[in-house]
Amino acid sequence: MYNINRKQFLKTMSLLAGVPLFPAATWAAVHHQPATQMKLGLVTYLWGKDWDVPTLIKNCTDTGIHGVELRVDHAHHVSPEMSNRERQRVKEQFEASAVQCVGMGTNEQYDFPDQHKLQTSIARTKAFIQLSADIGGTGVKVKPNAFHRDVPREKTMAQIGAALNELAAYAADFGQQLRLEVHGNETQNLPNIKTIMDHADHPNATICWNCNPQDLDGQGFQYNFDLVKDRFGDTVHVRELDRTDYPYPALLKNLATMDYSGWILLECHTDPADKVQSMREQRAVFDRMIAAL
Repeated sequence: MYNINRKQFLKTMSLLAGVPLFPAATWAAVHHQPATQMKLGLVTYLWGKDWDVPTLIKNCTDTGIHGVELRVDHAHHVSPEMSNRERQRVKEQFEASAVQCVGMGTNEQYDFPDQHKLQTSIARTKAFIQLSADIGGTGVKVKPNAFHRDVPREKTMAQIGAALNELAAYAADFGQQLRLEVHGNETQNLPNIKTIMDHADHPNATICWNCNPQDLDGQGFQYNFDLVKDRFGDTVHVRELDRTDYPYPALLKNLATMDYSGWILLECHTDPADKVQSMREQRAVFDRMIAAL
């Protein structure tokens, strides 16, 4: 007679009953679904711009959104001008909640032909890096951000890359990630982002995918995604996930295939009257899309 041990018996019975004893990743594989550790968060661009830190944490907690990238110059008033005591208070509020501070979303850029402006922006970015570390964040988002008349594009992209290298090394000393948002007129085109990142070869210099219409230009979404997928950082910006003018299912599938474990951050451009309800709805959309992978 064939003998089956107790562990084998229980595993067999669980399959018959539809109750998994496997770890989540193994169970996903049995059902031919990519396991994913992607997390849903929020950029305080329009949704969240009028909330102070306690309100922001409460609304995110209530809607199952567990990460926040703080935009500067908004009602949370988190800026490099904060005192050490104020920074510690922000850190403590996040640590006491289920919401993680993903970092700072800045407008600092490195394309300026004026070298004084360039150095001012680099110095300001370093202040944001220190701030993010002090409040428990994990990185700082920056921008390319433009090309300029009478300046060769290759020179501008090399200058941006050199600034990113300097800042990526600086950020690494603070345990922070430097995240270049795919942004700006023409600089947001993925071939240009790739060239910039070829100049910025420090491993702590990463990109923040931004779900722009230009992602579909040229040879299309998949080609453009593949150009830079090896430089992704811990943040991806998305609009409302149920919009049909962007291939969000393809984006999430690609991310799952590369075992992406970072943050999918809602940077929605609409202005609904009830933003908390809209956040709750986007949480449900995200969960459905992840389940369908």
